Amino acid sequence: MDSDAVLATFDHQMRRGARHGGSGSRVERVGDVVRQTSPDDGWNGVLWSDLDQDTADAAIAEQVRHFASAGQAFEWKLYTHDRPADLAARLRAAGFTPEPAETLMVARIRDLATDTRPPEGITLRPVDGPAEVDLMADVHEQAFGTDRSEIRRRLLAQLSGSPDTVTAVVAMAGDLPVCAARMELYPGTDFAGLWGGGTVPAWRGRGLYRALVSFRARTAAEHGFRYLQVDASAQSRPILLRLGFVPLSGTTPYVRPLGDRRLEEGNVGAL
Repeated sequence: MDSDAVLATFDHQMRRGARHGGSGSRVERVGDVVRQTSPDDGWNGVLWSDLDQDTADAAIAEQVRHFASAGQAFEWKLYTHDRPADLAARLRAAGFTPEPAETLMVARIRDLATDTRPPEGITLRPVDGPAEVDLMADVHEQAFGTDRSEIRRRLLAQLSGSPDTVTAVVAMAGDLPVCAARMELYPGTDFAGLWGGGTVPAWRGRGLYRALVSFRARTAAEHGFRYLQVDASAQSRPILLRLGFVPLSGTTPYVRPLGDRRLEEGNVGAL
């Protein structure tokens, strides 16, 4: 796989040319920034930018004002190859807080093993309604130790409003949910995205994560996608490397809550 070419395709399809806002969301290009604005609990933020030393501060200020006027906190999805080189520092100066860094990893689906089966005694249950979403939320709360009610609301809305853009699965040990994951499908692109893979502590190390990657790879291939994309945590990166995923870039979510009036009122010089 030509990593540079795939990264360029990813930037073009998934960021600069993004169209996958989801139900009720609006993706728009404003100058050299592509942003998504969503109603209710949808994702809000900057998907792509092409800035330099002279344009970065004004672009940041404009996005802060836009989302503040909508009454929304938002995220600037920063990649290590984005410009200018000090964009991260400029975001911090504008009131953004970085969340844990991740690695953008991509695999060509035809290079992946798509026949990996779950361990004996495990069945895979597709997520297609509230009951399965509840099982998935139970797994995530045990796996990650945090409340997943927001993800539950979003997934239910997506399944009802735009079911062709998402698929999810729960691994069941009898009646007990032990692993779960979802996949975002981006129509009109070559990419499907793996998200939310988690296993309850007592079932880790048994191949469930690998089985769910394989399941989603088969599903993506059936839908005609060429690549799987993951924003990999430090924990999942070694597993994904062994499965054949390639690191393309680093990515860090920079989050800005409401409440800092300096930029929201256009007072750039106060920073």
